[in-house]
Amino acid sequence: MIKKENLKLTDVWDKTFPKSEKTDHSKVTFVNRYGIMLAADLYEPKTKAEKLPAIAVCGPFGAVKEQCAGLYAQTMAEKGFLTIAFDPSFTGESGGNVRYMASPDINTEDFMAAVDFLSLHEKVNPNRIGIIGICGWGGMALNAAALDTRIKATVASTMYDMTRVNANGYFDSEDSEEARYQKKTAMCEQRLKDLKSDEYALGGGVVDPLPDDAPFFVRDYYDYYKTERGYHPRSLNSNGGWNVIGCESFMNQPILKYSNEIRSAVLIMHGEKAHSCYFGKDAYAAMTKGSKYTNNKELLIIPDAVHTDLYDGDGKNAIPFDKLVCFFNEYLK
Repeated sequence: MIKKENLKLTDVWDKTFPKSEKTDHSKVTFVNRYGIMLAADLYEPKTKAEKLPAIAVCGPFGAVKEQCAGLYAQTMAEKGFLTIAFDPSFTGESGGNVRYMASPDINTEDFMAAVDFLSLHEKVNPNRIGIIGICGWGGMALNAAALDTRIKATVASTMYDMTRVNANGYFDSEDSEEARYQKKTAMCEQRLKDLKSDEYALGGGVVDPLPDDAPFFVRDYYDYYKTERGYHPRSLNSNGGWNVIGCESFMNQPILKYSNEIRSAVLIMHGEKAHSCYFGKDAYAAMTKGSKYTNNKELLIIPDAVHTDLYDGDGKNAIPFDKLVCFFNEYLK
């Protein structure tokens, strides 16, 4: 018997983007294999076929479905897909009684649970399901595609490999046994501090106020999460951030080990000027190295775009939605 949590879902439109008149919107819930209830926004095109292709969307890491995941989902629904944008476990409106935690395994499972939900939906063709992962959930999407053979097409947008950045630091600047040892020691000490205080210390979201000497990628995040452009009261990045120990297990669990065995279609897209572009380029190289399944793999570099341009377009139409439509139409036949 699967136990179900009682979630409180808002009944007002509280997104960071306008509501479309071309889609129908509703709230839905589903359960992952750990018994965690996930909350999602479902978007359905008003012009409906009997059985629709479907897409599940999640990310960025530390964001909620009311931000850019919902924008992607609503836009793709306008293009004829039934879509959901969901909050991962422990965040947003989803369940999980320890908040602001992350797990390579559980968060990969969140995508698979979304595929479960779509596969059983009465208006969805279960043989025509794809996923979109944004930022940190781009890596999770690739990991899910390597595990879930029901996923026919995957887009990783402006992706991070969260295991790599936690273990090696930004730009691999902390890629040494000693640096990892020091970080692991600090995490272990923090675990005991949390138990003694009976609460989890937060690591802090995007810095605010913005220091004068902040590096570009911090400014890029600030421009999205701390302004009217992308701020949301439930977003971790907009507010207090993850627990200090929230991403501890990422340091010891690479998520893309078998990415070169993905047989289904994958599109990795990244901004040319994004600080994170090396994640996308390296993930594509690893996915295609020694692979028998390269004909349906693509790396798309978007000229002049920075990391958060692929969150919401930033007024530049930076997100190539027409390309996404062609990609999913081709591989969700």
